[in-house]
Amino acid sequence: MGLAEVPLVLALLGLAAYVVLGGADFGAGLWYMLLPGERRRAPREHTYHAMGPVWEANHVWLIFVLVVVWTAYPVAFGAIFSTLYVPLFVAALGIILRGACYALRGVVSGPREDRVLGTLFGLSSLLTPFALGAAIGGIASGRVPLGNAAGQAIGSWLNPTSLLVGGLAVATSAYLAAVWLTADAGRARRPDLVEAFRGRALAAGALAGAVALAGLLVVRSDAESLYVGLTSGAGLVAVLLSATAGLATMLFVASRRLAPARWSAALAVAAIVAGWAVAQEPQMLPGLTVEQAAAGKETLVALLVALGIGAAILIPSLLLLFGLVLRGRFDELPEELESPEDGVAAAERDDAPLGTLAGPVAAVCAALGVPLTVLSAGGLPLALGVVLLLGAVAAAALFVVPRVALAETGGD
Repeated sequence: MGLAEVPLVLALLGLAAYVVLGGADFGAGLWYMLLPGERRRAPREHTYHAMGPVWEANHVWLIFVLVVVWTAYPVAFGAIFSTLYVPLFVAALGIILRGACYALRGVVSGPREDRVLGTLFGLSSLLTPFALGAAIGGIASGRVPLGNAAGQAIGSWLNPTSLLVGGLAVATSAYLAAVWLTADAGRARRPDLVEAFRGRALAAGALAGAVALAGLLVVRSDAESLYVGLTSGAGLVAVLLSATAGLATMLFVASRRLAPARWSAALAVAAIVAGWAVAQEPQMLPGLTVEQAAAGKETLVALLVALGIGAAILIPSLLLLFGLVLRGRFDELPEELESPEDGVAAAERDDAPLGTLAGPVAAVCAALGVPLTVLSAGGLPLALGVVLLLGAVAAAALFVVPRVALAETGGD
């Protein structure tokens, strides 16, 4: 891997994070719309409350991807946005509308306004992942040619592969949200909500798996090169990994092992992004390789340094936020439970092996990354050094942040 590929790898990691975290967020909005009526108020309120701490933070990953691609691959960025401006505009509009509805929902004055906002919130939660998926489908199927607005404004995203990827984005969002909402309910000791979302998680998982498998037939007829990449080599490995993780999630949910189900569901969806990436390699766009699309060496080095500085602030902050969420610090517990201390203790036990390994990993990554970054003349050694430093920051945060969260919990 050369210097030109490093920003793309980071962008794909950011995209996977957005597909998983943002997808679960969008999926929760879908379930909110699909749970109308007073009889379903409790599960509907559960979806609304679960989004509260993280719904804005998840969009950090989308901004990260846009900035990296814009800076590192400006020619490809221009071609993508000038051709796919319709679905990308729709996605941006959906994000804005969704955020406004979520914020206003807390100040509605009656059931009628609540229904209207809930419907708009749910529709925008459906529209946004579909539009983003349709745009990715246009890129994956080779319908974004090189040049300014050189592709079809409608046909580039309204085609079989784009419709497939858009539908799969919606299905996986609903699947992730149902699995995570089930796990959240279990952590909060709400067996009624566990059962309410457990069945939905199994149904959504089966639907997402069926769409993914049927999608291979669509890709075979509409995007042959993508199909070949997905059914051979590393692409096939990613597809099999996604299928295995998806089946494991179904078994975990069925057996009520909700903590590992959260992680296996995320892996199943993230592996789809990895499969697309390796299937399309080394082409970014038709006739444009990653090497050809990359900006100059000075720009790439400056970008990686800036990302390293930003990661030192962003990664610990996000790990702290999600650590508090996963430990139930923002949960609405039943009245008979006086505190979440038992749940925190269980979370501490579950995370102990990972947290113990994170410290040595951070030290090793820093020891290797610092000399490579400082002493190298550029190229692959510099890129590897920056990646190692990013890994050191992430591992150090994973080691320190949970202990800070637990100390704060103990002080309440």
